[in-house]
Amino acid sequence: MKQSATIPDTQGLSLEVAASTFAALGSEQRLMVLRCLVRAGRKGLRIGELGERSGVTGSTLTHHLKILAQAGLVTQERQGRSILCAAVAYEDLEGLAAFLLENCCADAQDTCGETCND
Repeated sequence: MKQSATIPDTQGLSLEVAASTFAALGSEQRLMVLRCLVRAGRKGLRIGELGERSGVTGSTLTHHLKILAQAGLVTQERQGRSILCAAVAYEDLEGLAAFLLENCCADAQDTCGETCND
């Protein structure tokens, strides 16, 4: 695993918050939406383009974005009068991944090699 320049802080991420965030990813459509946004990069996508890329549109897309935003995985901002833009909250997503890996190989008798962050 490639180590990033900064290691996300997982100290403030409780088991309950992590479980809630992972629960938000428990839908194939939400996972597809998030993956499309990750592919789009930090600028995100307009809602219409996100719908085209993910195959999730209308009120269903709005519903899934609301859940992802409540979980802290997606940010939304109004641009102009009505166009919404959605982007991945990369720092929070990195923190969630770090939460899973923070104790990587802690109980292993041998080393993990490249899978450990240290």
